[in-house]
Amino acid sequence: MTGYLPGRLRCLAVTLALLLLGVGVAHAAVHPVRGFLPDLKFSLQGANGTTITQQAFEGKVVLMFFGYASCPDICPTTMAQLAQVTAALGPQADQVRIVFISVDPHRDTPDILQAYVDLFDPHAIGLTGNEREIADLARRYRVAYQIERPDPDSASYEVAHSRGIYAFNQVGQAVWLASDSEAQEDLLAALRPLLK
Repeated sequence: MTGYLPGRLRCLAVTLALLLLGVGVAHAAVHPVRGFLPDLKFSLQGANGTTITQQAFEGKVVLMFFGYASCPDICPTTMAQLAQVTAALGPQADQVRIVFISVDPHRDTPDILQAYVDLFDPHAIGLTGNEREIADLARRYRVAYQIERPDPDSASYEVAHSRGIYAFNQVGQAVWLASDSEAQEDLLAALRPLLK
C-alpha cells in the first residue's frame, strides 16, 4: 500500500518529523537512527577555498548541525551546547568534530562560517556550498529550511530551519539524532559509547 510504513518505521518517521520541527519528544534523550538515515557523505566548501568531504572526518565521531551564522537564537545556543559537550569529554574530545552546515549560502561564505564556529570550538568546522548542494544535502538528511528571497540591496532576510543534532560514528554511519534542546548530560551519555 502506498504511503504505508510498518510500525517501527512509522514511529521513527514521526519522531524524526517532531525533532526536525523542534518539537520535544518525551521519554528519550536521543533517538537511534542507525539503518534509517544515510551514511555521512558530502562535498562542501570550507575556509581558505578548500573542498571538504566526509573523508576528512574518518576515524572521528561527527556531530552535524544545520543552521546559519546570523541565526539569532537556535544556532548559537546549540553551538555553545555542543562545545560544552565536547569540552566535558576531556582528552577524548579530540575524537569528536562538530560540523556546522549553513543553509544560507548567500551570506555565509566559508571563511565567515569558520570564524563563527571558531568562537565556540576551535576544532569545529563550518561548511557551505551553492544552493543546489545545500538543498541536496538537506534532502539527504531530511532537513527542512526556507529562505526569504534575498534582496540584493539588503543583507537582512528571514531564514527558517529545522532543528536536530546528527551523530555519525567513526566510519560515517548515522547512529542517533537528538533535539537541539537536549540536556548536556543526555548528549554526553549518548556520545561516550561511540568513543574509543
